[in-house]
Amino acid sequence: MEKIYYENQYIKEFTANIVDINELENKFHIVLDKTAFFPGGGGQFCDTGIIENEVVLNVYEENGVVYHILDAKPGKNQGLKCNIDWDKRQDGMHQHLAQHVISGCFYELFNQNTASFHLGSDFSTVDIVGELDDERVKKVEIYANEVINKNLDVMSFVPTKQELRKFKLRRILPKTNEEIRVVKIGDLDINACCGVHPNNTLDLRMIKIKKYEKHKGNTRIEFLAGKRAINDSLKKDMLYGEVCRFLNSSEDETINRIKNLNDDLKRLIDENKKAKDKLSQYEIKEMIDNAHKIKDLIVISKVYKNENAKYVNKVISKLVENENTIALMAIQSIDKVNLIFGCSKNIKNITMKDLLSDSITLIDGRGGGSNFLAQGGGKNNNNLDSCIDYAINKIKREA
Repeated sequence: MEKIYYENQYIKEFTANIVDINELENKFHIVLDKTAFFPGGGGQFCDTGIIENEVVLNVYEENGVVYHILDAKPGKNQGLKCNIDWDKRQDGMHQHLAQHVISGCFYELFNQNTASFHLGSDFSTVDIVGELDDERVKKVEIYANEVINKNLDVMSFVPTKQELRKFKLRRILPKTNEEIRVVKIGDLDINACCGVHPNNTLDLRMIKIKKYEKHKGNTRIEFLAGKRAINDSLKKDMLYGEVCRFLNSSEDETINRIKNLNDDLKRLIDENKKAKDKLSQYEIKEMIDNAHKIKDLIVISKVYKNENAKYVNKVISKLVENENTIALMAIQSIDKVNLIFGCSKNIKNITMKDLLSDSITLIDGRGGGSNFLAQGGGKNNNNLDSCIDYAINKIKREA
């Protein structure tokens, strides 16, 4: 079988003949006399496309034979028109070559080798041996794009065993009796790889390292290349432009504007917190003055509209600092109700978890907690008043 993808990786269309067909699980595995469909390898995904109007679902290689999986048999066996999904192929070549460039740059600049590589549908990753920092990652990104602009030749070939021993490969060769394919990028990098690559680095156009993180003792680099990197850059430009328009600032002024907004926000949050603290003091006094008196207990109930639960919890904490105090609070929103019941530590004969557990069923809810604080939520807004009244009446019975 003639493997055209290694002879000319830029062929998008070709004509071939069927030499074998195997039917497995209602799919047809087609063997052609020649193919430009790359079966995948070296971490790179396989090609897809069309063979004589039939969609190629998958391509794989077994014992040196490339199989093309189709849903149906082509209408003929000779002179089949075949078309590669070129966008997919080109994207795979770009990401794969970019990995070799990034790996070569890390090895050349810092003598750090590559542990593994993954080509994803949205972004790709390469794991570099050891730990990295911002400075090293940025240096590699800059150098990788300089390598692109050098327009280095990318050669893919199968050397003889004697030639192979002379090459200073970046990684240890796999143990195999099969022929080993090598990819060479100018004087930057040479490594064993069975993938398909562009024939020069300029084809990549751009490499963008998105982020890096520690991963199993090494460092995982997330990157984009080719059209992916260009689209990401355009997207960032649009986003940056929107930010500048929103802030009514130039690009150079944007960071200072954001810092000023952040400072203003912190100041307003602090002022709001102080105002809420002062408001809660007045609110607590008013609630105590209007509380239900049940024997020696002070029972306070209130329904808040769309209030922050942290604020309500804080009010309850302040209220139950006083002895013999029970606070029955509800936070009502459009589609739900949250109940928060709290009491003083000296109250022993009435527990908040039991009180809430019985009351919350009236609003089709559930919850839990301790003897002194319990909370939960329900969906029946219309029955909230009855729920609070039920809790107050139960306190009257048990006080």
